[in-house]
Amino acid sequence: MASVHFEDALRLRRPGFERVKVMDRVGLAAALFGEGEVERGAAAAHQALDDAARIDSTLVGSRLNTLLDAARPYETAEVEDVRTRARDLAAARPTTIAA
Repeated sequence: MASVHFEDALRLRRPGFERVKVMDRVGLAAALFGEGEVERGAAAAHQALDDAARIDSTLVGSRLNTLLDAARPYETAEVEDVRTRARDLAAARPTTIAA
């Protein structure tokens, strides 16, 4: 299960790698959604979004699409809240695309 690898990575990550931690948290949330762990995925997503709001990173902004894709199959209030927060954060930090 992919979520275990993200949990291990977060546990082993040293201080000072905040952007990487946020990307690991996004990956964990997406993996949990992919594994059908909707409640845990939503909780992990909220934590990832809290952290992402404090990081000014185009890469983190682009990874929010991964989270949105993983949450797509679920229609719960918790997941809708995740989608709304992720979309709002992504809109506030548009990604640049190389031509």
